[in-house]
Parts: sequence; structure tokens; C-alpha cells
Amino acid sequence: MPTVLDSFQLNGKVAVVTGASRGLGAAMAVALAEAGADIALVARGDLAVTQATIAATGRQCAIIAADVGAPDAAPAILQAVLKRFGRADILVNNAGIIRRANILEFSDTDWDDVLNVNLKAVFKLSQAFAADWAARKVPGKIINTASLLSFQGGIRVVSYTAAKSALMGITRAMANELAPLQINVNAIAPGYMETDNTAALRADAVRNKAILDRIPAGRWGASEDMNGAVVFLASRASDYVHGITLPVDGGWLAR
Repeated sequence: MPTVLDSFQLNGKVAVVTGASRGLGAAMAVALAEAGADIALVARGDLAVTQATIAATGRQCAIIAADVGAPDAAPAILQAVLKRFGRADILVNNAGIIRRANILEFSDTDWDDVLNVNLKAVFKLSQAFAADWAARKVPGKIINTASLLSFQGGIRVVSYTAAKSALMGITRAMANELAPLQINVNAIAPGYMETDNTAALRADAVRNKAILDRIPAGRWGASEDMNGAVVFLASRASDYVHGITLPVDGGWLAR
């Protein structure tokens, strides 16, 4: 008889992961492959390492070189996935950028670029994939990468905060409309993780100590700490979960 662990299996599924060349995106793509999914990697950067790691799991892996923020990127990515695999079941919207400056000096370019990649591209990809699922009358899973700044204000990252706060909002809004179509829309909010974006913070002894003192778990998060959350939200185990933003933050928000 099937067990609860069977509901976490992704055998026969195809997952699309944006921003998959390194860091959290690469780790989540590998985790989904380890759970049984074939993977379409979407990024502008070098995907060779991620592809090789996924190939070692025995799953199929396709590379789609694309800038998610480009005009008409969403339909092009969808068609590339359908051409390669004939289907898509899971969309992980992980690609993102960040720009840092004081509010009084923040440029229109840094505002527009971040909102375009971190918010508009997420919506357009979600819209394209959901429309395909609805037309085919098949279920689907959308998982957005939110942030602690979906809940907090932050400093010197106003466009990033705006995008990630809005991302939590559109995750709820899309869930409300798409749940009746058996399409789950949820988000994961990573805490302070060991990624390229936090390299400067970790190198600053004062800031590093202040952050670690605030995290109940007492350490920075590793990319692999996202694995359980993304597999759960991609699998049948989360079929009755809609519109949540799940923090994976070592307890930061609970402090």
C-alpha cells in the first residue's frame, strides 16, 4: 500500500527552475531531481555543473539559456520546455537580482531592473504555465522564491523589498484564482543563506556576528536547507496547501 513518503515522490514529473546556475536555484533543482523529476534549467549563467549533478541522479536534464526579464521570455521558455519534454508540472520561480543604494540615491534603473526580474517575470512565467495547465486541464505547482524582506523592510535594498513584498501578495492572489484549477501557488522565503548575495555581509565581522546572534539556529543557512521545502511544495503532499509563504530562516522571524 502507498505510504505518506510516496506522496513526496516526483517520478514522471517535469520541473522548471529559473536562476538554476548556482546557489539556491541549483540546490533546489538537484533536490527535485533526487525526488524523481526531470529538470529544465533556466538561466543566463553557466549551467554545466548543475546539469552534471542532475545527470548523476539518473534524471533527464535540459538547459534553456534565457533571461527571464526579457520581453516575451515567458512563452519562449514554456515552448522550449514543451518541445523538450512534452509537458511541465512544476515551475520554480527562483531567478532574481538585487541592487543596493540609499533611498535618496536610488536610481530609476535599479528600481525598474529589480522589479522587472523579481516580480514581473515571475508573474508572466506563472501566467504562461498556468494558462497551459488550464488549457490541458491538468494540475500544476508554482513555487516562488520570496525573502525575509517579504516580511521586513531591510536597508539599502528598497526595490528588492518592494518586489519581494509584492511577490508574497501575488502568490496569495494567484492561489485564490488558480486553486480551483488544481494549481497550487506557494512561496519559500529563505533566511540569511550562504550565497553570493550575502558574501559581503559574511565578510563583515560586525554584521556577521549581529546576524548570527539574531538567528536561533545559530548559523547561516546552506543552499541544501531549501530542499525539503521545495520538494514538499512540488509534490502531492502539498495538494491542499495554497497561498503560503514558508520561511526557511533558522527561526529569524520567530525571534
